[in-house]
Amino acid sequence: MIDLHTASTPNGHKASCTLEELGLAYTVHPIDLAKGEQKADAFLALNPNGRIPVIVDRDNDDCAVFESGAIMVYLAEKTGRLLPTERKARARVMAWLMFQMGGVGPMMGQANVFFRYFPEKIPAAIERYQKECRRLFEVLDRRLATSEWLGDDYSIADIANWCWVRTYKWSGVSRDGLENLDRWLEAMKARPALRAGVVVPAAGASLVNDDKRAQEFADKAQGIVMR
Repeated sequence: MIDLHTASTPNGHKASCTLEELGLAYTVHPIDLAKGEQKADAFLALNPNGRIPVIVDRDNDDCAVFESGAIMVYLAEKTGRLLPTERKARARVMAWLMFQMGGVGPMMGQANVFFRYFPEKIPAAIERYQKECRRLFEVLDRRLATSEWLGDDYSIADIANWCWVRTYKWSGVSRDGLENLDRWLEAMKARPALRAGVVVPAAGASLVNDDKRAQEFADKAQGIVMR
């Protein structure tokens, strides 16, 4: 059993979508970010940085793992899936995972701040981050012109990037003309495990993974993912 401490954010969804794809049993512990629960002493004992998500692997001496990318690698290695072992193929997946960690996530996060949340609208800042997001989308589009997936096969790199790119409207970033990216997004949202993962946590409930619940969440998530 794995404990997942998370909230409904793209980084949180990276962990829940990976758990769903791997079919691992997990219990959700929703973290209320607005109440600052991620800064509580109990949470900081798991992640000194005070950020979600965090997993605790009860089958591995209560091993706590934080940082969404590290969680994805840990889970992939635990199961031997979604991350190839051959060095060249593994390097390609890791490169696209780091592309999301160091580029897509931070830039879309900044676009969100200035486009949605910052009390003063600063056009230069909004344009800067939206343009950089668009550039990163174009990088993804070029890769997807020559490959069905970001790696040689479907992997954690696809999950990580999708959890952010799918929120493009919230960042105010255009997808116009990116046909390869559009094709990939359609293929991603067709996966039941991903549709299940993006509705975790659900209404603050503690949830345990099973096939029936995954299908229920997949059905509920269609409207969310299609927006």
